[in-house]
Amino acid sequence: MVACSDGRFNEHVDEFLRFQLGVSCYDRLYVPGGAGALATSGVEYLRAQRCRAECQFLIKAHGIRRAILFFHGPAVDGPVEAVCGGYLRRFPTSTAASIRLQQERDVRQIMRDGLGPEVRLELYRCEVMKDGLVRFASMGT
Repeated sequence: MVACSDGRFNEHVDEFLRFQLGVSCYDRLYVPGGAGALATSGVEYLRAQRCRAECQFLIKAHGIRRAILFFHGPAVDGPVEAVCGGYLRRFPTSTAASIRLQQERDVRQIMRDGLGPEVRLELYRCEVMKDGLVRFASMGT
């Protein structure tokens, strides 16, 4: 599991993994930007390479065949405070909508590049709704 180091979402991610996906025992890699740290986003090639290497180390060392990757941010009508700080650092003048589009581009890159030939990827977006509730939306498998 790769998720953002933003602690506001850790419990939601844990509950989603356990109750929605039936996963209770897993390796965790928390990094600013979550799954987005595995993609260059056109601006951070070396950082993405290092994060991918860390992730691939865990995959190889522990024989992982299923990687669940998370992004986060506001739903379309959600609070701007839910925007991922890792993305804001890389794109300081971006709006919540443009960061969401960048996350979608990053999903395509991650799916294209993969994390190994035998690793099945599942990507989700943890979205904060207008009323403050959190939902998870699939971004790809």
